[in-house]
Amino acid sequence: MFKGYSYRVIIARFNEFINQKLLQGIIDNLARLGINEEQLDIYWVSGAFEIPIITKN
Repeated sequence: MFKGYSYRVIIARFNEFINQKLLQGIIDNLARLGINEEQLDIYWVSGAFEIPIITKN
């Protein structure tokens, strides 16, 4: 169903301990939908301020 697509995950390094667990939860839940890690583009940014900047690129 979701084959042939790629997905972008943007996550902040601020509170990296917490965000790393959130990222793992995202990966686990997407895997349940049949989306594998090769389909994911994961972008780490410094903080929340940089998230809108990276979404424009």
